[in-house]
Amino acid sequence: MSPESEADQPGEAFLPGALPEALRAELIEFRRDLHMHPELGNQEFRTTAAIKARLEKAGLKPRVLAIGTGLICDIGEFDGGRPMLALRADIDALPIPDTKSDCPYRSTVPDRAHACGHDVHTAVVLGAGLVLADLLARGELPRPVRLIFQPAEEVLPGGAADVVECGVLEGVGRILAVHCDPKVDAGKIGLRQGAITSACDRLEISLDGPGGHTARPHLTTDLVTAAARVVTDVPALVARRTDARSGLAVTWGRIESGHAPNVIPQHAELSGTVRCLDLDAWRQAPDLVVAAIDEVANLHRAKSEINYIRGVPPVVNDPAATELLHEAMTARRGADSVESTEQSLGGEDFSWYLEHVPGAMARLGVRMPEDRVGRDLHQGDFDVDESAIGVGVEMFTAAALLDAGD
Repeated sequence: MSPESEADQPGEAFLPGALPEALRAELIEFRRDLHMHPELGNQEFRTTAAIKARLEKAGLKPRVLAIGTGLICDIGEFDGGRPMLALRADIDALPIPDTKSDCPYRSTVPDRAHACGHDVHTAVVLGAGLVLADLLARGELPRPVRLIFQPAEEVLPGGAADVVECGVLEGVGRILAVHCDPKVDAGKIGLRQGAITSACDRLEISLDGPGGHTARPHLTTDLVTAAARVVTDVPALVARRTDARSGLAVTWGRIESGHAPNVIPQHAELSGTVRCLDLDAWRQAPDLVVAAIDEVANLHRAKSEINYIRGVPPVVNDPAATELLHEAMTARRGADSVESTEQSLGGEDFSWYLEHVPGAMARLGVRMPEDRVGRDLHQGDFDVDESAIGVGVEMFTAAALLDAGD
C-alpha cells in the first residue's frame, strides 16, 4: 500500500491502514462463499477451515478453539504488558431457507441461510486482521490485536459463553464487534452508549390435568382455557410487578393443545420468549415469570412444568469503547458517517464478553440503495450492500490504531 493510496479517503492523510481495492474485492467474494455454504452453530467446520486457511496464507498463526469450531488469531505477540484489543465476529447461520431469487450467491444448503449477516461480520474481522498484519510488518501497529471468530451465536445461551471458557479473553483489555443493521445506510454506523440490545430468555411450559367432554367442563381441568389465561394474564402480571422502564416483556410464539372439538385435552404446551431492556430486571426475571405462571395455572387447577432457559443479558456498551468506535469511524469516513441508534429488543451473546472486559458493538449499516424499507434480519430474503464490508474493516483498523486503553 502506498502513502498515496492511503490518502484517498477521509482521515487517511494522518491514519494509515487503508483497505486495498484487491482485498476489498476478495472479502466480498469470501463473504459470498460463506453465504453459499451456511453452517449452523457448532457445525461451522467448513467456515472455520476457510478462515484458518486465509489467515495462514497471510503468514499468521490462527488457533482453532478446543470446542471444535471457531478460532482466534493474534496479530502481534502479547508480552504480558499492555492488554490487547479484541475484534469479534460470529460465524454461524440460521435454520431457515434462503428465499432470494436471481441471486448468484444464494445458499446452496436446504433450509440454511446467513440471514443475520454473520458472513459479513466474519469478512469484516478477517479483512481487519489482514490489514493489521500488514501494518505490523511495517512497524505501524501500536499493540497486538486478537481476532475472535466465534461459533454458535444463534444457539442459546450463546456460543460466546463457551468461547470465554476457552480463555480467549486472557490478555484482552477491550473488545469490539459489529452487527449488520438493514435500517442503516451502507457507509454509516449506529452507536449507542449503554444498553444497545436486550436480554433474551426462552420459556417452555407444559400444562396437565384431567380432561373430559366439552359438555362437562366443570368436571375437568379445562386446559385450553388455562393455557389461554396463561397467554394473556402472565404478561400482564409481569408488567405490573416490574418497573415499566425495564421493558420486561413475555411474548408467546407457540401454543398447542387438543385434537378434537368436543374433547377437553389433558395436555397443553406453550413456548415463547422473555425480553428485557435492563440488566438488573433481567436477573430478577426468572423468579417473577415462574411465579406468575404458577399463579395463573393454579387458579385454573392445572399442573405446570416450566423450563426457563436462560439466554443472554443485554449488550451494554462501555462509554470509552463506544467513543473509540466513534473516533475511528469519524477518522475514516467523517462525522456524518456516525448516527445514534436505539436499543433493540433483540438478543446478542456478545454480552457474555462484556461480563469480563469492557467493549462495544456498533450497528453496521448494510441497507441497499434501492431497498428503502429495509429487509429485516432473520428473514429468508435478507441481503446486504456489500460495500459495508470495507466500511467495517476501515473502522476496526482505525480503532486498533487509535486505541489508548490501558
